[in-house]
Amino acid sequence: MNRPGADQPLHTPRSRALGMHLVLMLVACLLASRLLVAHEVAPAADGSGTPWGADYFPNTLLTDQDGRQVHFFDDLIKGKVVVINFIFTSCSDSCPLETARLRQVQNLLGDRVGKDIFFYSISIDPLSDTPAVLKAYARRFKVGPGWQFLTGDFADVTELRHKLGLFIEGVDNGRNKDHNLSLIVGNQDTGRWMKASPFENPWILADQLANTLQNWKQPSIEQSYADAPQIRPPSSGEELFRTRCASCHSLGPQDGQGIGMRSIGPDLVGVTGRRDPAWLSRWIREPDRMLAERDPIATALFERFEKIPMPNLRLDENSAQAIIEFLREETDRQQTLAAQTQ
Repeated sequence: MNRPGADQPLHTPRSRALGMHLVLMLVACLLASRLLVAHEVAPAADGSGTPWGADYFPNTLLTDQDGRQVHFFDDLIKGKVVVINFIFTSCSDSCPLETARLRQVQNLLGDRVGKDIFFYSISIDPLSDTPAVLKAYARRFKVGPGWQFLTGDFADVTELRHKLGLFIEGVDNGRNKDHNLSLIVGNQDTGRWMKASPFENPWILADQLANTLQNWKQPSIEQSYADAPQIRPPSSGEELFRTRCASCHSLGPQDGQGIGMRSIGPDLVGVTGRRDPAWLSRWIREPDRMLAERDPIATALFERFEKIPMPNLRLDENSAQAIIEFLREETDRQQTLAAQTQ
């Protein structure tokens, strides 16, 4: 039997590979890209018309953050539109970023989450991630209803990752818990499954869930593109900020149109004037080391923002400087605009 993470048509968003984790994600997407073709499959034994039914998915016993036991197929995905990812709460780089990004998507979808669309984050470190630990983690990120954090037997969770196509042999079972960063989103009832990047634009991911997988949104009003403004290509610094930093940080009062995650990290307008350039560059590149060294500013930020550590995104000096330059330019632009409107 095939698996939805392999032989099912997938969407694999393009993303620049920065560091080991991004390389892993790119490899996973490339392995799946050869399968972006429609194919005929036999109906499932349960008569659902999709091969991804009870005869394929394991009915893995899991425990959620409230200590309730659930079965993966029967209770979590059967007949539902779902988002599934694998994390561990002690992760200091990709997992906080991924959780913050999904929190933005949850905000965009509103009360549909828990009714039409369901989010599941499953721990790959069940020995450490007890229900109490998962509940505290969800609370720090201010996760809303409809999003469950789950743990279970390590072997069962590993089997589930294989079935979902989110396991890279020889990497995911390594000592450093390097793991496939892709999300998998799907509609079990129709059998349509896609991979998505944790660095995906939140509006795009929300639209995939709302439109591509479940058509509850009203169609947009057709408009002519003749008067559309010319699109300004982003600088490398802006691209890095939007794909890496904007999961947790806003940039001015209008940034994110209401979904800037000020509760996860501080707004960054004016930060280049408040922080020493050398400190800021190192903080972008080595936040975990600075926290371990008990840097006073880093420690104060950690305590202020729900003790969620700044993730180490494996950025080099050039990337850090590009982000700083963008922050400086955007601060100047907004300050100039504010002065003109006074």
